[in-house]
Amino acid sequence: MTTLSEAPVAKAEMLIRRPVEEVFEAFIDPAVTTKFWFTKSSGKLEAGKTVKWEWEMYGVADDIKVLEVEANRRILIDFGGSPAEWIFTPRAEGTMVTITNSGFEGDGDAIVRQAIDSMGGFTMVLCGLKALLEHGVVLNLIADKAPDANVAR
Repeated sequence: MTTLSEAPVAKAEMLIRRPVEEVFEAFIDPAVTTKFWFTKSSGKLEAGKTVKWEWEMYGVADDIKVLEVEANRRILIDFGGSPAEWIFTPRAEGTMVTITNSGFEGDGDAIVRQAIDSMGGFTMVLCGLKALLEHGVVLNLIADKAPDANVAR
């Protein structure tokens, strides 16, 4: 059995060379977010609301509790039972986006696996967003991550 001296926190960050308002809106508005992350959403992220995100190609959905939204600065959600936070930092060359996810549960091995999966997943999300906002390219990263798990095959 593996024990941890401190719980891991998954962190992914990327500079997106676009204004903070545009980058922030990409995560709030499912009309944009569905181009680089999930395929369907029940609505925009607003503090106090719960929205459903779906990844139709995998037959998976999750209810997202929106805990806090500070326009162009921060988003905090409950994502599958653990908190995920976005911090948007304006810079001269664009917007630095930092996503942290914590609160993983299980034994030490399970917690580490979840943190690694989360970091990898959020890194792909940021890469997809960067390609979309900076170059107008939809990379299909999430759909192509696990093509054998696609339920429509």
